Amino acid sequence: MSDTDSGPVNRGPENKGSRKKIPFSWVWIAATVALCVAFFALVPAAAQSTNASGSQAGAPSQSRRYISIIQNVFDFVQRNYIEETDPQALFEGAMHGMLNSLGDPYTTFLPESEMKDLNDTTQGSFGGVGLYITTKSTAPRPDGRPNFLEVAAPIEDTPGWRAGINPGDFITQINGEFTDVMTSDEAIARLRGQPGTEVNLIIRRGEVLEFPITLVRAVIEVPTAKHAMIGSTGYLKLITFTPMTPDRARDAINEFKSLNYNSMILDLRNNYGGLLDSAVAISSLFLDGGVVVSTKSRIPSENRTFNARRSMLAAPDVPLIVLINRGSASASEIVAGALKDRGRAYLVGENTFGKGSVQQVYPLDNAGFKITTAHYYTPSDANIDKIGIPPDREVKFPEYTNTDAEKLNELINANRIPEFVKQNPNASASQIETFARGLEREYGLDLPFLKRLIRNEQNRTSIAPVYDLEYDIQLQEALNILRSGNYPGLMRETKTLKAIQDTQGDLPLAS
Repeated sequence: MSDTDSGPVNRGPENKGSRKKIPFSWVWIAATVALCVAFFALVPAAAQSTNASGSQAGAPSQSRRYISIIQNVFDFVQRNYIEETDPQALFEGAMHGMLNSLGDPYTTFLPESEMKDLNDTTQGSFGGVGLYITTKSTAPRPDGRPNFLEVAAPIEDTPGWRAGINPGDFITQINGEFTDVMTSDEAIARLRGQPGTEVNLIIRRGEVLEFPITLVRAVIEVPTAKHAMIGSTGYLKLITFTPMTPDRARDAINEFKSLNYNSMILDLRNNYGGLLDSAVAISSLFLDGGVVVSTKSRIPSENRTFNARRSMLAAPDVPLIVLINRGSASASEIVAGALKDRGRAYLVGENTFGKGSVQQVYPLDNAGFKITTAHYYTPSDANIDKIGIPPDREVKFPEYTNTDAEKLNELINANRIPEFVKQNPNASASQIETFARGLEREYGLDLPFLKRLIRNEQNRTSIAPVYDLEYDIQLQEALNILRSGNYPGLMRETKTLKAIQDTQGDLPLAS
């Protein structure tokens, strides 16, 4: 009989004597009460004791009590749940719940797949083919086509890049398995593997072109930096902070020096952070010793001060501007805060994210967890958690009204920009201008914004440039400051973060 049947309940053989029958509902209630009594009797009596005021007898005793209860519930569910249970699923659910109850977005359980991704990032390399993959939506595609895996971009000088795989290509099969039924994590797990091993792909490009490619996995370095010269200014963009980041930054600055640079821009926009040691090493390229950051905690071992190493590479008389925005967080805020407080850099852009806390990662078999252990403080002793770092020169991209958002939604749903790029893959500046002005008249949106949307779509289907001077107004402002000759005077007017907080009170919460 299925659990949806409504037939009679089998109560076992009836007693045919003269005693009155007990209704089943009362049997069920009595059994439930007895079960609860038996269950809670398993909890050690000593752990339930309270003092005269009604509070627990002490923290260790209270902890033992709850640990015992958790163990009993785990065992009870395993024995009594209607279906067989997976102990790993129960464990992971309990870990998620326990860590989430702290209300800290940075303290979290890390399942095996997330732990592996974190290790790949923090170690700076992994075995794979060198392709950025667009996160797959679980919803069906609007055009009804199979939801195959899309390549966002190949990483330069990797097997995928050397094989000629392009942004916008679809991977329809991996080793004979169709990717439309895979999640992004499942597909990435199949693409990664031991360096030197092969993986067979079927690539679909455009409407009709489809071809096989065999790639040999290699050690892939997590992309961490891009650099180029803009006239006589060295431009260095840091994407994240891995063990490789200081070496890549050092290579870039040495190249700038060989090309006789006279100023530098360090771009930390949308840099979500990474390793603390890497942030200290980057700061050391611009500071000759002294404090970079300190951490404070209720745990004595977490109260530390991190000083710049004596490895300054960029001369102190080279003007330095740091670009920041709402996507600059954690380790990138450590660098920006240190360079600002030490009077070494001028900050341009928008208020940063405001993540002034330190996390440690601890393994649990193949999984793990991340837990906040301290707050960090800038050299002037300012904590920017949930506040962020304000720029010395604020430059914001245009904000848009609800009406603008509705018009933008119409434009996106009409698929006008992707269709234009698809039909004009090598569109000239004048073609882009003409098309953008037509959209401006039709949708009433800002012309520079429309041109930037077109450029972003072009970059999605090609290798993105190191910088985009035509549409990046924050980068334009940084260059204007450096070329104006006003940099020394502007630096004399800057204040430390602690001085700003003391003068203005708490800065507005970062959003």
